[in-house]
Amino acid sequence: MLPEPPKKYQRFIARFPKLGQAWEALHEAGEQGPLDARTQRLVKLAVAVGALREGSVHASARKGMAEGLTEAEMMQVVALAAGTLGMPGAVAAFTWIHDVLDKPA
Repeated sequence: MLPEPPKKYQRFIARFPKLGQAWEALHEAGEQGPLDARTQRLVKLAVAVGALREGSVHASARKGMAEGLTEAEMMQVVALAAGTLGMPGAVAAFTWIHDVLDKPA
């Protein structure tokens, strides 16, 4: 089961319900294809890392943990991205993932 979205996101969607519906439609369309759920989650994390989107990295790590991704799997995404992002981007992504991993349960 996925964690509940952050309150700020819920507030945004309450204010802009059509954007929320469009977001859900994009999400559902992206799930169509041969990749299993675990691979999809790792790809989404990698895209968030590559785009240096802190909130998206947090969300992907949070959802990934709920779906059973391991710390080692998420850290490999960071390691793979390091050659493209460089050290500052890789360290930022490492930190953002650990923001989630290091939170008390």
